Amino acid sequence: MNSPTPPTALTPPASSEGGLPIAAVERETGLGKDALRVWERRYGFPTPARDSSGDRLYSADQVQQLKLISRLLDFGLRPGKVVGLDQAALQALLTQHVPVSVANLSKTDTDSAAADPVMGELLHAIGAHDPRALRHSLSHAQLRMGLAPFVTDLVAPLTTAVGEAWAQGRFEVFEEHLYTEVITGVLRHAIASLAPQPVPQGPKVLLTTVPQEQHSLGLLMVEALLALEGCTCVSLGTQTPLTDIAQAALAHRADVVALSFSNLHKAAVVQTSLRELRAQLPAATALWVGGACTALYQWPLAGVSAVPHLSGLQPLVAQWRHAH
Repeated sequence: MNSPTPPTALTPPASSEGGLPIAAVERETGLGKDALRVWERRYGFPTPARDSSGDRLYSADQVQQLKLISRLLDFGLRPGKVVGLDQAALQALLTQHVPVSVANLSKTDTDSAAADPVMGELLHAIGAHDPRALRHSLSHAQLRMGLAPFVTDLVAPLTTAVGEAWAQGRFEVFEEHLYTEVITGVLRHAIASLAPQPVPQGPKVLLTTVPQEQHSLGLLMVEALLALEGCTCVSLGTQTPLTDIAQAALAHRADVVALSFSNLHKAAVVQTSLRELRAQLPAATALWVGGACTALYQWPLAGVSAVPHLSGLQPLVAQWRHAH
């Protein structure tokens, strides 16, 4: 996600006359100076004070509101819908628009999971800025639970809980990034530690996301579960252009292309992208999709298999093998 830039040691302190200058607000929120000036005229917010030189000074409360607005804009909302709302209304909107990837969708009740002692310990390690403790706890949980339950019953709801904490302002951007970095390392190590299949069982799966979709944890969790099923996985990371996805599928002789969509995308864009990609792929190449985007399930497309839950991966692999 295009998260606002976290404060750094280079961020200037608040003016002695009270408030941050516009250049500092731009760095704190990721919102451009021009946008701030336009909103001031058009929507009556923000309402900065002026210093003795006539330059704008923004209060701490307004900067916090602007941070929330920046997050909502990242989720695709229009300025006219959010600029000027109070903090309570902005927080409520953020709760509704927390991005969830394909791997966040499991049968586990995330509310119950959040009350779990292990979950609480992991969230505390993130908030305490202790990557060593976080890595240690996650690695031990993976060894204790086994990779599949670890992914579906712990990592998926934990990822959702971290996303919700970020949207509600309880975690900062750097804390979410810390979690992503640590869990990525743990999952990659777990995948690499799996015993290789003596004979490839298929299918060979190409994993990626379309442009503007930056969430990668979903792909990694799906890769872990597919690897357990004996599939050969090739990951391109995120934001691959459609033409490149089709070319990569041919170059790698992929049997399946698997894509993850969060709820940031408009239904029409998702539908168009999938139709275009389906037309570019050979008929024999399966196209699997999943994630929190409701358009995937409300309007099914011919030649596209939608997987709303991680539990649906194993049957889909079995179905592919039976057909081949």
